[in-house]
Amino acid sequence: MNYKNNTIYSFSIILFLLLPVSAEAATNTGSVTSLDLTFHPAGFISIAFFIFAYAIVICEECTQLRKSKPVILVAGIIWGLIAYQYSIAGLNEIAITAFRHNVLEFTELFLFLLVAMTYVNALDERQVFMGLRTWLVHQGYSYRKLFWIIGGLSFMLSPIIDNLTTALVMCAVVLAVGKDSHKFVSLACVNIVVAANAGGAFSPFGDITTLMVWQKGVIEFQTFFLLFIPSLVNFIVPAALMHYFVPKGTPEAANDRVQLRRGAYIIIFLFICTIVSAILFHSVLHMPPMLGMMTGLAYLQFYGYYLKKTHIHTPDDRLDYGHVGDVVPTGKKSRPPFDVFGRLARAEWDTLLFFYGVVLCVGGLGFIGYLSMLSQHIYVDLGPTTANIMIGFISAIIDNIPVMFAVLTMQPDMPLGQWLLVTLTAGVGGSMLSIGSAAGVALMGQARGLYTFFTHLKWTPVIIIGYAASILTHNWINAHTYLVLVPGN
Repeated sequence: MNYKNNTIYSFSIILFLLLPVSAEAATNTGSVTSLDLTFHPAGFISIAFFIFAYAIVICEECTQLRKSKPVILVAGIIWGLIAYQYSIAGLNEIAITAFRHNVLEFTELFLFLLVAMTYVNALDERQVFMGLRTWLVHQGYSYRKLFWIIGGLSFMLSPIIDNLTTALVMCAVVLAVGKDSHKFVSLACVNIVVAANAGGAFSPFGDITTLMVWQKGVIEFQTFFLLFIPSLVNFIVPAALMHYFVPKGTPEAANDRVQLRRGAYIIIFLFICTIVSAILFHSVLHMPPMLGMMTGLAYLQFYGYYLKKTHIHTPDDRLDYGHVGDVVPTGKKSRPPFDVFGRLARAEWDTLLFFYGVVLCVGGLGFIGYLSMLSQHIYVDLGPTTANIMIGFISAIIDNIPVMFAVLTMQPDMPLGQWLLVTLTAGVGGSMLSIGSAAGVALMGQARGLYTFFTHLKWTPVIIIGYAASILTHNWINAHTYLVLVPGN
């Protein structure tokens, strides 16, 4: 009897919590455009679920639960609560329109990233990154020289192939050359994370956050390069302070060589053409950059067709067939020819699905009204400079993707200099902790036991010095941008 009564009571409480807000709470005018759910139980439930989901995301390294799963689930819960409130208020179309707007934003970024990932996977399949790694190992540089070369390459590759891919490629180099020095591996991994995040901050292709800012039209493509020197400072200052702790000596040089597979240089050229296409479609034709990237995917598809039709099987390729564990079909003497759809399948789908969940979650919370409240508190009450510096520290704890998407959704009224500042801080702020960026999380898995959360934490004060130096450098050399208004603000 008690169990039955408690069940009925609990069900009644849930129904009460989900009651619609009054018309007065929604609007004081005759034409209702949206409901104010910021102080409604549905809003509180949405916030609670989002915080819970992100707590699970932060603990991904311990739980081994893919980060996309909780945010996708919570995105459905948040928009389900919104849809319910608007349906009983007779405002279904408003909620549907808002939801479709968020899906459109995700779709444009999704297709852009999918093409970029496909090209990176194609270059990997053609042994481009393996060739770079082998070349560096073969040179016989000292540990300290390798420390700077690997950091410099991370900084320069990140704007082109994104910070996550750069970190993974360069970490493979570090593990190969530093197999006899654990100290070198740990220091080099910290250096890679800082350099890759810094390099990704001054290019629309370097990080998802910079891509979002560019696609939103807040900062033009060429304007991002105003952040080159501040980003360089962010990399050099911590690296210079860590330099004296890098062990002396020279690792043993390797003799193995890697031959780039047929078409590797052509695919590099096509990737450059694809990037140029995206820039032209956005800057000249004022179309989404995604259109240029998808056009560039066609370049790769046609060239892949050529490679497939002209492929010649050789016995030397037999060991390259497929992946570990694949069975070589009877009669086959080599790996299959180049397949574009095989490269598509190897895209980082967990990252793409995580991005979907984040965009929908943050978009839902923004539609409820929380981001407007947050914008008022941090950007008006505290001021944009303080707020943008805080964004970097928040990015060190929470992934910079939802942080930047929240800022773009809030659309605070700021001059160009402040938008450049928040782009910089969101990009490099994640370097303060190993969990603050995708690059750091990926390296903890790749260099397990050698590069850990606490290994990185020891160098956090040094990284914060670089963070402060980059902000001061930006405020000095880009002072004129604080007088430039951003269109639409």
